[in-house]
Amino acid sequence: MRVLSVDLGTSNTVAVLAAHGRPPRVVEVDGSATMPSAVYCEEDGTLVVGRDAERRARLDPARFEPNPKRRVDDGVLLLGDNVVPVTDALAAVLRRVLDETTRQLGGEPLDEVRLTHPAQWGPTRRNVLLSAARLAGVTGEIVLVPEPVAAASHYASLAVGQALAVYDLGAGTFDVAIVGATQSGFTVLAEDGLPDLGGLDVDQALLEHVGRQVSHRDPAAWQRLLRPESTADRRARRTLQEDVRAAKESLSRHAHTEVPMPEPFEDVLVNRSDLEALVRPSMMRSVELLESTIRSTGMAPNQLAGIYLVGGASRIPLVATMIAEQVRIVPTSLDQPETSVALGAHHVPKNGVTPRSQEPARPMEPDTVVTKPVTPPSGAFQQPNPAVSGAHPVNPSASGAYQVNPSASGAYQVNPSASGAYQVNPNASGAYQVYPQTGPQQFNFPTVAPRAQTKPERKKPNRTVLISAGAAVVLVLAVVGGIFALNGPGVPSAQECKNDTQQDDKGFTECLRLLAGTIPDTSTCKAGGTPGVGGVDGIKGTVVSCAVKDDYSVQYVLTETVVGAQHGAEAVVRSLKTDMVEAQWAGNGLTGKYRAAADGGLGLLVFTANDLPLLGIVTKSGGEELTADQVADFFEAAVQPGT
Repeated sequence: MRVLSVDLGTSNTVAVLAAHGRPPRVVEVDGSATMPSAVYCEEDGTLVVGRDAERRARLDPARFEPNPKRRVDDGVLLLGDNVVPVTDALAAVLRRVLDETTRQLGGEPLDEVRLTHPAQWGPTRRNVLLSAARLAGVTGEIVLVPEPVAAASHYASLAVGQALAVYDLGAGTFDVAIVGATQSGFTVLAEDGLPDLGGLDVDQALLEHVGRQVSHRDPAAWQRLLRPESTADRRARRTLQEDVRAAKESLSRHAHTEVPMPEPFEDVLVNRSDLEALVRPSMMRSVELLESTIRSTGMAPNQLAGIYLVGGASRIPLVATMIAEQVRIVPTSLDQPETSVALGAHHVPKNGVTPRSQEPARPMEPDTVVTKPVTPPSGAFQQPNPAVSGAHPVNPSASGAYQVNPSASGAYQVNPSASGAYQVNPNASGAYQVYPQTGPQQFNFPTVAPRAQTKPERKKPNRTVLISAGAAVVLVLAVVGGIFALNGPGVPSAQECKNDTQQDDKGFTECLRLLAGTIPDTSTCKAGGTPGVGGVDGIKGTVVSCAVKDDYSVQYVLTETVVGAQHGAEAVVRSLKTDMVEAQWAGNGLTGKYRAAADGGLGLLVFTANDLPLLGIVTKSGGEELTADQVADFFEAAVQPGT
């Protein structure tokens, strides 16, 4: 079994390989355990990565992007005169790691690739990462692992009922997560972060401090450094940024250092105390967020198994000092915090990760995003629709088909809907309620009353939370027992739906009948049909097609898994380019979510049932101009179960 774990970080990428029964080891690229995540675009569109990219950046910094991961929401990068999709940039970084790993394996293929990601990343960002992996040439199984879970598994071996905190100060962002051990693996109990705090922000603060010391000598020259207009100016700025970063790193080991300055400025002496004074307010924000996130779980800091530091910027001595002063716990760090996430990803049970930002999983249906081995498909790559996640929109100009330069991105292009990437259920947004027991370092997950079933108010997709009008929305959480009940009593489980293969004369199984309500008795229905619209044909399962009144039709699909139903819904949504409305629905003891859209005389609505492998697609073609609200009204009046 050959397994590669990759932590594609904001500044650096780390890969760890476990093969031929040997312990995991760091894959050195260009002789180093860390490879810069930087990309440089040649005039012909070829992407160069890592240290080669940093060297070429001295020739033309305008063609250089040092931190493509930080641009994940932008959709595209402008590198010189070339427009490069972010997926291509990330794919180029991953391809360099894969090429080196394959070389060290003597050409043997990888059986599994594990990619880590921030716990707060939603489906759209994770789709970008998955698509980049396929573009890079990964044909084996892909497993996505939240970074704090990977770090936790690297630092400590937790007993069931224990939890620890991960303080992750990377180059681009600060993230904090409380990770607990359950019977089936790990769960993210609480997580939060600061998108405006990271090692790059510390670099910027130090650069501004240096500027205050020297800018009076030649204000015009300093402004050219800050806002370069010529290639020479950009080269000087790039060199200065590298020297400032090196000075920051040196101050983690020494009390003072010098920053070399370009002409006409003199070199600047900086002390550790200077740096600490600059960053103390920002670091205090991170420490306070760490403390509040711990307490949001219902635990006190001294009930944790520990606080662990992750990320290169966590080397700053002030970080550990402030945590000890504020939280009263001395944090733990290793010699190389940059490699802890990639190393830990190897020890995470593949089917035992529950990200807090998504719906908690049943033991047999984990929320770890896993894609099965595929043959790289052909066709245009479609950027994920920002309506999928809402919280992380993608540049609309990047939503169309991308022509990928074969020399830069491989000889094929990838359609994420065809790559087998299952999306976990994004419906659940409530936080875990955790209460300590009498003994130290223990927690329980309480059972809460089920959610009331009330017809909800529709919202536009850019709202982050959909709230039923007048309804009390309460999540049922029993993670230790592996149960997540949102549907009413008497509703079959996902496994029961999967095992029920007996169909009636119209093709309905018991579960499909539950989703269809009265439609089978009032409409013309027959088994079969290809689910999906707009070229979406990758949805697998038992299909029943029904012709409903007013030129509407409905397709009911029993998929193989719950995440399969969610994946199918997201695939349909990605085919939409129009405005949408979305809301929750309830009926026949079920609850779920629907999304509706319209374009001219065409209407589309996709709906799923919480915790069941069920999917419905409502379509209308021809006739007068439609709106998304009209399609949603029809669903609620004629199709929604229980109406």
